[in-house]
Amino acid sequence: MCLAYCSSLLYWELKDMDSREIKSPADDLGTPASLELDGKSRKKLGVFFMESDNRPTAFGRGYTGGTTPVNIHGKPIADLSKTGGWIAAFFIFGNEMAERMAYFGLSVNMVAFMFYVMHRPFSSSSNAVNNFLGISQASSVLGGFLADAYLGRYWTIAIFTTIYLAGLIGITLCASMKIFVPNQDQCDQLSLLLGSCEPAKPWQMLYLYTVLYITAFGAAGIRPCVSSFGADQFDERSKDYKTLLDRFFNFFYLCVTIGAIVAFTLVVYIQIEFGWGAAFGSLAIAMGMSNMIFFVGTPLYRHRLPGGSPLTRVAQVLVSAFKKRHVPFTKSELVGLYELPGRHSAVKGSGKIPHTDDFSCLDKAALQLKEDGGDPTPWRLCTVTQVEEVKILIKLIPIPACTIMLNAILTEFITLSIQQAYTLNTHMGKLKLPVTCMPVFPGLSIFLILCLYYSVFVPISRRITGHPHGASQLQRVGIGLFISILSVAWAGAFERFRRGYAITHGYEFSFLTPMPDLSAYWLLIQYCLIGIAEVFSVVGLLEFLYEEAPDAMKSIGSAYAALAGGLGCFVASTINSIVKSVSRNPENKQLSWLSQNINQAKFDYFYWLLTVLSIINFCIFLYSAHRYKYRTEQTFEVKETDQNNPAEDT
Repeated sequence: MCLAYCSSLLYWELKDMDSREIKSPADDLGTPASLELDGKSRKKLGVFFMESDNRPTAFGRGYTGGTTPVNIHGKPIADLSKTGGWIAAFFIFGNEMAERMAYFGLSVNMVAFMFYVMHRPFSSSSNAVNNFLGISQASSVLGGFLADAYLGRYWTIAIFTTIYLAGLIGITLCASMKIFVPNQDQCDQLSLLLGSCEPAKPWQMLYLYTVLYITAFGAAGIRPCVSSFGADQFDERSKDYKTLLDRFFNFFYLCVTIGAIVAFTLVVYIQIEFGWGAAFGSLAIAMGMSNMIFFVGTPLYRHRLPGGSPLTRVAQVLVSAFKKRHVPFTKSELVGLYELPGRHSAVKGSGKIPHTDDFSCLDKAALQLKEDGGDPTPWRLCTVTQVEEVKILIKLIPIPACTIMLNAILTEFITLSIQQAYTLNTHMGKLKLPVTCMPVFPGLSIFLILCLYYSVFVPISRRITGHPHGASQLQRVGIGLFISILSVAWAGAFERFRRGYAITHGYEFSFLTPMPDLSAYWLLIQYCLIGIAEVFSVVGLLEFLYEEAPDAMKSIGSAYAALAGGLGCFVASTINSIVKSVSRNPENKQLSWLSQNINQAKFDYFYWLLTVLSIINFCIFLYSAHRYKYRTEQTFEVKETDQNNPAEDT
């Protein structure tokens, strides 16, 4: 109800108010705000930016230093030159590389494991893995919350990476011990297709799902913290900070890509040569080794103090604004907008955030009235910084939301393109690549693009855009979304040709038999395009969220990207279910577009549906990006009020 009220109030206030500026009060705290009327009798409110040391905050007295890095004990670092930088970042990269290796290793192998070993239908196996991927990413908000509120990014990574390792060990045991899998005797390929193999017992599937979701829970704590913790190692006061941050996120995603390439090649090779237990065991070993490397780098890390529960601060703003919803800004008892004095901030681990005019209904949470008294509760009066934190979180939402469709396409490609590859010739000369190796090609394209990014893309695009980094963060996200449209459109065109070829050459009912004269490497076009799209969108989004998020909410900002990835998995599963239900007609013996027999299905229709949805999503992104203003581009007129007490600013 509060948000609905804020939306309506915002509309009328923006119509009535030309501008609002923050000024220091010239008189004592009891001075009312001035009200001026211009020639058109439109209101212009001069809001006082009140600063006081008298009121205790929910987190104690104001915190100085804002984003000053500390050591693992929470103490200021005496010599920053001995900590942080690229050396510390490399220890963190190893953890992310192993996590991505395990993530993609499970995503590409678990569908086949459930189908061939647990004897589950391919469609249900695919949905189960999609749900695993979705939960592991969507629940990243929990990891981001714990990191920003209580644990800090280091301890959040340390705890959840241990949970991740425990889940991988459980999956390895499932694949290694016969007690956890159904009987494999007399279960050949024909029996699998007919569904006559002995199915897994309910308790066996329960065990598999339990350890699988333990792994997902571990990933949820790691993913939103690793990129932010790595970026924390660089000094934001450095003149090269922007360049370092830009290169860091590109290198970070390069490590993600290397982990994916290893998962799609080495892990698949281990599975073919040594079995499922060895394949999943290799992921557990890699995670264990990365954990050791991460802990070895502990003395080198720079930390940021957790700022207390961000959800509590958000709730305080909403409650305070709701309580004062009927108080007009022109009320005579108005004192001003409340903020702590000097360089102090009410939020630990955060600097002050200047006031903005966006979502002005939320400003009422910081509206200080005489009736508030000298010691109001933060559930009635919040600081401007606290209000601006909420505004920033709201303003960020549309950008990662527009990448949900890209993540849905990535999810579909992981499962659907493998089904396509089963019908195609995967020989490269005399070398025959396993079908499960096919997703390595997007990784290779990402690796190539990242390696050439600064030598090719940046110089060319800099001449076009004039931007020092070639393109802004939002421009890079937009480029990625546009290329993803090309990728899924090509996938539809090729699938139409592939299905027609299969029917023409008598493969209509042999959907697991490869057609020797049709190469699987036609899939490389859609793979490479989606890889390029991922480079621009995901890297640009991670950098955008880290820079734009409030100081004490960096992990939650990064969790927005992971949440978009998780929602993309759920959107993919939802679209699949809807399409199967709508396109199937048992009365006319009409198969669904996503029938297990891909040669009788209509995957091309499905890809073109995704193309249309992607075009709509891209238009929404263009509108959202056009309206968004970077925080660094906004200028404010904020005058210091504590001139009589210079000791406060030291």
